[in-house]
Amino acid sequence: MSEPLDQKDSAALLNALCRVVREEGQALLELADVMGESFAESVRWMADCPGRVLVSGLGKSGIVARKIAATLTGTGTPALFVHPVEALHGDLGIATRDDLLVVVSRSGGNEELLALVASLSAHGVRSMAITAEANSELARRADLLLHTPMNREACPLDLSPTTSTTLAVAVGDALAMCLLELRGFRREDFAVLHPSGALGRGLRMTVAELMHTGDELPTVRSGVRLREAAVEITGKRLGCTCVLAGDGRLVGFVSDGDFRRALLEHPAPLDLPVEEFMSTSPVTVDADCLARAALRLMETNQPGPITQLVVTDAERPVGILHIHDILRVGIRS
Repeated sequence: MSEPLDQKDSAALLNALCRVVREEGQALLELADVMGESFAESVRWMADCPGRVLVSGLGKSGIVARKIAATLTGTGTPALFVHPVEALHGDLGIATRDDLLVVVSRSGGNEELLALVASLSAHGVRSMAITAEANSELARRADLLLHTPMNREACPLDLSPTTSTTLAVAVGDALAMCLLELRGFRREDFAVLHPSGALGRGLRMTVAELMHTGDELPTVRSGVRLREAAVEITGKRLGCTCVLAGDGRLVGFVSDGDFRRALLEHPAPLDLPVEEFMSTSPVTVDADCLARAALRLMETNQPGPITQLVVTDAERPVGILHIHDILRVGIRS
């Protein structure tokens, strides 16, 4: 029996981590050097496929196949995972001759996968194999081979699929990204396919959905004292207030930073007019601006980052957007 895990020292555990990562990383580098025309041809086949890409595998390779299918579907290539055993027991009816089969297998010798390739081939469906064994039966039966050669698994027993699954995932990712570029897949397309996740929200959510408006909008009239502006800043809890002309136009902006500087630089600033401390050119955005773009505007502002934006319509403030509102919903620039 080997030494129990909880009795191993940290150095031994870190050495194991480094060994696994380095072995798999080296295998990935070698894969990049040997992938050639067969990879380019596989991308062309998938791009020209008028139907769907059917991805199949068993065991750990089946998990990889599910991931490949999900990545393809999420980046504009219709794909579907097909369980080989269930397919052979009635699910083959989902396939058409317009589809393309991609089979993932380390050994390339699984009988169910071989039967699936043969059955779909009889219906005119072309197949591609992702396998570590170039001389396997699967490699011979498939119409196109994507060979993922490796010396050994990262498993110390050279048994558990580790390096082989890493290579297969990498090939699947590369196929999906090449297809994404070929199809001109844009951020807007990604947002359509991922409307509910943080990524989709970041690409679709607008300032109007996050801004503070109505009674939450901090405003004071031009000519008031700094003391009144401080009350508004504190009461609305957004760290700022807009300064309005008599007709409601935005003429200035006071942040809590402006207020602190006033306290430090003037002996008695609270009774002075707000005009002496306000910014006369606040950074503004429209309500239909994307929240992600607004965040970028805050972060890249010159001479330094800011935490609030005034949302305007025809020179009149309609809302305040705080950086915390954007970060709270998981949007990043």
